[in-house]
Amino acid sequence: MSPRLAIDHPIYRTRFIETPAALCGGIFQPMRRCLTSLAVLAAAAMGGACWSGGDRDRPTSGSGGSGPSQPPVGIVTTCAGTEAPLPALADLPNIGELPDPFLSLDGTRITRADQWACRRVEIAAQAETYELGAKPAKPGSVTGAFDAGKITVTASEGGKTVSFAATITPPAGGTPPYPAMIGIGGISIGGTQLADMGVATISFPNDTVAQQTNSSSRGRGVFYDLYGSDHTAGALIAWAWGVSRLIDALEQTPAAQIDPTRLGVTGCSRNGKGALIVGAFDDRIALTIPQESGSGGSASWRVSDAQYESGTVVQTLFEIVTENVWFTRSFSLFGYAAKQLPFDHHTLEGLVAPRALLIIENTSQVWLGNMSTYNNSMAAHTIWEALGMPDKMGVSQIGDHAHCVWNGSQQAEVTAYVQKFLIGGGTGNTSVLRTDGGYTFDKAKWAPWDVPAL
Repeated sequence: MSPRLAIDHPIYRTRFIETPAALCGGIFQPMRRCLTSLAVLAAAAMGGACWSGGDRDRPTSGSGGSGPSQPPVGIVTTCAGTEAPLPALADLPNIGELPDPFLSLDGTRITRADQWACRRVEIAAQAETYELGAKPAKPGSVTGAFDAGKITVTASEGGKTVSFAATITPPAGGTPPYPAMIGIGGISIGGTQLADMGVATISFPNDTVAQQTNSSSRGRGVFYDLYGSDHTAGALIAWAWGVSRLIDALEQTPAAQIDPTRLGVTGCSRNGKGALIVGAFDDRIALTIPQESGSGGSASWRVSDAQYESGTVVQTLFEIVTENVWFTRSFSLFGYAAKQLPFDHHTLEGLVAPRALLIIENTSQVWLGNMSTYNNSMAAHTIWEALGMPDKMGVSQIGDHAHCVWNGSQQAEVTAYVQKFLIGGGTGNTSVLRTDGGYTFDKAKWAPWDVPAL
């Protein structure tokens, strides 16, 4: 397997196992009731009801060598090169703080920068298994055709073919092939300013790839036409698959006049959640700028729960799994159990490292989890600190505007990141960690782990 494939699809060393946990996710249930259902289904499974050959009798190791009480939901190769189970919910421990991003699944902490690549594989496997669903590898055939300002992406696999089109808007100046910013559903971070810098924009039709109308739109869109309406992927990871196919097409379509080595991604609100997942799961994205993405984006499930419990009404995991189809079905099991997730969104942001990430947030949008997004992103920043490149990850949280309305108060940060990490050669200040909300990063509470020098 080529290094590019291993990077673009970090799940490639993970195997998913069909378990009763996957059967509880269609409609959100109170946790106690769902766990009761799981116990009944697990007992039936142990009797041979639904386990497929090979994985059914796989020995597993747990604390004390006794093994998990339920079969694992997946298996991943660790940084030590050994196989580790991804436990079912009932066997996941409560972790009150944000999980240590530097602690490998083999129980050792990474100590070298080159080990971050294997930690990314582990974190990506956890995220796909528990929250997002699986991102399929590149199909057998992906082609691109450019005409009248649009690139049509066609993908074929297993006798099925699907296509979608993305609109490309070149800048007035500059020299092709242009660097480009891909907008999930559009761009809200100053399209005119991007064009003035010589950056093209590409509007990615995420609703065509995977619908997100409401909780009844699961399994609709060209992604599911290709892979089936019952595929584990929620809309966010389906969009990430679609952007990867868009990049595949750009790489082989010079008529589009886009430089595929200088690509960024952005999006606002729900589309900002998608932008983060796109950047996390494809290393060909040089710069990721999620804007006001909140819960499921730059907020932490754990910190949002704490903010809610303190009396501030913010969106939590419990609420979001009932709202739409952004996540895999079985993620609803964690509605009352965010502390049992073995990862959180600081590590999802960390999947972008060592590439560039700029978090754009809005303190006025309380529902997004303003304190949560700040603490989560500050915790994520320690990953870039450990890698010796803190100026490649920034946080800007300003609350002087309505949701997804760009008034220019954060333009300096965007311009500096675009010029330095997307266009190349920029010298602006990218060491930006600011909020106008008066928040203090509570590292002792949320990130008590040591930050190594990798």
